[in-house]
Amino acid sequence: MEKVTKILVHLSKNNVAPQCARFVQSITGHFTETLDDEVEVKCSLENNRFILCDCEKGRGIPLKYLSVAEAAAIPLDVQSRGVDVGVAILLQSANQKVLLTRRAASLRIFPNVWVPPGMLLDAGLRELREETGLKLDPGDVSAQLLGLWESVFPPMLSRGMPQRHHVVTYMLLNTSLTHQQLQASLHPKPAEVSGCLWVDASLVKAIVSAVDGEEGSLTPLEGLAPTISVSEVSPEGGLSESILPLSVLCNRAPNSGEDVERVSTGTKYALELWLKNLEGQGTRC
Repeated sequence: MEKVTKILVHLSKNNVAPQCARFVQSITGHFTETLDDEVEVKCSLENNRFILCDCEKGRGIPLKYLSVAEAAAIPLDVQSRGVDVGVAILLQSANQKVLLTRRAASLRIFPNVWVPPGMLLDAGLRELREETGLKLDPGDVSAQLLGLWESVFPPMLSRGMPQRHHVVTYMLLNTSLTHQQLQASLHPKPAEVSGCLWVDASLVKAIVSAVDGEEGSLTPLEGLAPTISVSEVSPEGGLSESILPLSVLCNRAPNSGEDVERVSTGTKYALELWLKNLEGQGTRC
């Protein structure tokens, strides 16, 4: 496997030359004078630097709330990591479904959480193939940028000091293949993926209605079955069908204690953008 060059986030505000973002630096906080967690930025890839510039509005980035003493207490080897760049792919089939994968329980970062397939920025479709087994040629897909998400792990200070800091680029890949055709080619890596699931717009609406940080019971959506079928990944990489309660995908991130199986907050953000994209195309949701 060829060596992958590490790409870090660089920030430019008010036309100042881009500077490498520090690990303990809030990206959204850099571009706003308030505690708002949503901002509009321009992005570009130049000389192995992922550059974010202010354009002229996210949710709960824990680094904004670090005290000086807490920031200083983070180990130097963690602080020196900088802010990494990642890409998460929303792979849309010809029949308007997107693929979610459940991260393996053995992973140190966001274990057992449902996300789109992920990769390093410059690894491209090769990494999509290695993680899921899907072989897509560049000519078979069309791509567009959906949005950027600042991700910190753990996602809340109540669960510990930050260990990882990323800016995730959510890309939408449209393919002419149906999800059944794509499913037949799925061969996930069991070290990284423990389950796969194709979701349509009606299911996505239920998922994004469970807003992390809000309290109170969820209003059940009509027309949805209480359970869904998922593909479980065996330690050998084989797939078998299993039943998952819909309520699992509608879990909210707990404010304290152990995390639960759920769809990640950043993924909900990306799925909301996907729904808007479908609506903009005049597709019935």
